[in-house]
Amino acid sequence: MKIKTQPDRSSRRQGLAGCFLRNREGSTAVEFSLLALPFAMLVFAILESCISFAGQQVMANITDDIARQIRTGQLKPADLNETTLKKMICDDLEIMVAKDCPGLEVDLREFPTFEAAAAVRIRLTADRDLNTSDFAVTPGLSMSKNMLRVFYKWPVITDFMSKMMSNLKDGKTLHFATVTWQNEPFDD
Repeated sequence: MKIKTQPDRSSRRQGLAGCFLRNREGSTAVEFSLLALPFAMLVFAILESCISFAGQQVMANITDDIARQIRTGQLKPADLNETTLKKMICDDLEIMVAKDCPGLEVDLREFPTFEAAAAVRIRLTADRDLNTSDFAVTPGLSMSKNMLRVFYKWPVITDFMSKMMSNLKDGKTLHFATVTWQNEPFDD
């Protein structure tokens, strides 16, 4: 007569589920697959932000340089119009953006006071685009108060980041630089 004994724990887990739970050979692959997507999204977000920040900084430096040339009289008001101003900015900005700087907008105006210049706001249209209806290139003469605003519609490169990083239509974000100054005394 055989005596039935309780099966030990190892024999109870010998079913398919038991084999799966005991086997640890693929755990690293499973953990990696769970963490790969969030890690890749984090890396792309960091890269996208860094490239965008670098583009913004390059544009701010270019704006400062152009404003200094106008302030000191190196660039005469009579020689400036929208086309020449955009070309000057675009020539330096093309290191970071597409050829011919699509999306570049400029606004250079003389103001009676600094308070009047400070009252100018960035306006967007109803469909989330930059409102350029009051933009002009009318620099002032010697000792006048001026403001140069440069805008660029920066494309967000990674598609899945465009919803989070863009503030304009078509998945773009608005980069801008502003300089306000009083011209030095120079010959007009």
